[in-house]
Amino acid sequence: MPVYSAIDGKIKKLGIVPLSKEKNLQKLVEENLPVLLDMFFIASEYQTTHGGRIDTLAIDSKGAPVIIEYKRNKHDNVITQALFYLNWLKSQKPEFFQMLVIKKLGAESPIDWKNPRVICIAESYNPYDIFALNEISAKLELLKYHYYEGNIFMLENIKGDDEKAQYVEQVIADDQIDESVKQVIQPDLESHLNKGQAFVKDLFLTVQNRIFELDESIDRKINNNYIAFKVSKIFAEVHIQKIKLLIYLRPVKNYNDPENRIDQIPDTYNWSLNQRIYINNEHDIDYVMNLVEQSYKDVL
Repeated sequence: MPVYSAIDGKIKKLGIVPLSKEKNLQKLVEENLPVLLDMFFIASEYQTTHGGRIDTLAIDSKGAPVIIEYKRNKHDNVITQALFYLNWLKSQKPEFFQMLVIKKLGAESPIDWKNPRVICIAESYNPYDIFALNEISAKLELLKYHYYEGNIFMLENIKGDDEKAQYVEQVIADDQIDESVKQVIQPDLESHLNKGQAFVKDLFLTVQNRIFELDESIDRKINNNYIAFKVSKIFAEVHIQKIKLLIYLRPVKNYNDPENRIDQIPDTYNWSLNQRIYINNEHDIDYVMNLVEQSYKDVL
């Protein structure tokens, strides 16, 4: 969701600011737990007897133990790791956590072992994370953060999404398609896929999966001419051709495009997505997705 500032009657869209170091997110959350999450800090990077380290250990205002893990990149399997730590914590004697609370907060507090919580904090989640949120019975919470210019920090609680969970469930169950291109093919997508050769179809499915991994809130819209991907606004339009994909992106200033692959559509066309790039082989997927992600971040 875009965030705006209003100064002297003028609206300005605030840009996303990357945290300079991954550790800064953890430090920011830990030092502001009472305000952000109504919790109290217990320990950072707590060493377990299994060898792993819990990013943040806390207790909420109702006395429930809380494990917080930070997803530092889209491929981290942080949910499984956090649940592993929860299992370890629950296997300890109650007095163990009680002593940690007393040592840190200076007072004994009743511990609610019936409702321990696991919280994951990330800049975005992919559909597989949402599937886990729906399927896991443990007290799992996914929070998404954004840090905007002007020192604006936001935390958003992500709810389970049945539709995307079903999509991922079908993907996981489908063993007829190669792992790299697994996707649910909707009937209204077939006409587009039929425009390209077999390798172009596989290429699109791979790119589509990578786009969905950017953010759990991304929607796909299909019309007669292209497949669009949007959050608050469309940030990518994909046109399937016989031997390549054409992808149109937003007019972001100063794309990080060291190989100068982006073509500028003439301003006379008045297209809202006036930056174009094509892809015709799997080796270029990482490069193209870097450009797609820059366009995606422009609508946040």
